Amino acid sequence: MAKKAGTTDKDAPQSPAKIASSRRGIQSIEVGFRILDKIRQSGRPLPLKELAEACQLTVPNVHYYLVSFQKVGLVVQQSDTGYYGLGPYALRLGLAALEQFDVFTSARPAMAELAASTGQTVFLGVWGNKGPTIVYRVEGSRSRPLLELRVGSVLPLLSSALGRNFLAHLPRANTRDLLEQEMASLQHADGQRKYTEKDVEVLREEVLAHHISRCRDALLPHFTSMSAPIFDMLGEMKAAITLMGPVGSFDDALDSITARILSEKARSISEAAGWTAPTTKA
Repeated sequence: MAKKAGTTDKDAPQSPAKIASSRRGIQSIEVGFRILDKIRQSGRPLPLKELAEACQLTVPNVHYYLVSFQKVGLVVQQSDTGYYGLGPYALRLGLAALEQFDVFTSARPAMAELAASTGQTVFLGVWGNKGPTIVYRVEGSRSRPLLELRVGSVLPLLSSALGRNFLAHLPRANTRDLLEQEMASLQHADGQRKYTEKDVEVLREEVLAHHISRCRDALLPHFTSMSAPIFDMLGEMKAAITLMGPVGSFDDALDSITARILSEKARSISEAAGWTAPTTKA
């Protein structure tokens, strides 16, 4: 087909094959990082043969990569065993990535997607000097105004999904003072009595068992909320994303699709921070 006058090849739409080609990376770099990741996953220095087998590459091929990695400090070879481990520059890269990671920046896209898909309010919470604190909020298309939950609002431990999340995951020393204050004043969810130590342990166990917290008709009447934790590379909870809306406006069962999506969003942010899910024994 003849080109229109005044058009160039740059103006013509690109074919799918050409687009895919433009996105093609450098295969040798991808292979190299596969080798580095096997060393990382092992948690110990590895002999050359074992490393090659794990990567499904030939021994000479892996050796060529390791020689280059040693030159730039990504890998070191132990003088006594000849095994290969991560080097000082790998450590510097990891520390630099940690310094540059910002949970607020990383969480915003996931929160926007969650608010758009559910139509409900989504907020990001951290542990502040007074307890669980909202630091960012996204409104969904079906959100009701929640004036009680502004950016900067401090939420209770026992009667908010965000608070219960921190209660379950933080060291007990961090939450002890606030917990004692609430147990002395807050009514249990049944409205008939105060919280007991047994009630608190049940809340903790439920959150840890389901990897998500839920709170109905407690923080606000006729509202329900679910909260999923965000961890750092050391496995410590640093924040949480919480979904909130009127009871019945979304499925808040702990095994619902909503719970799964919320957990996946929080998990992706945690992985961006360097967190690795603990392996479960068969």
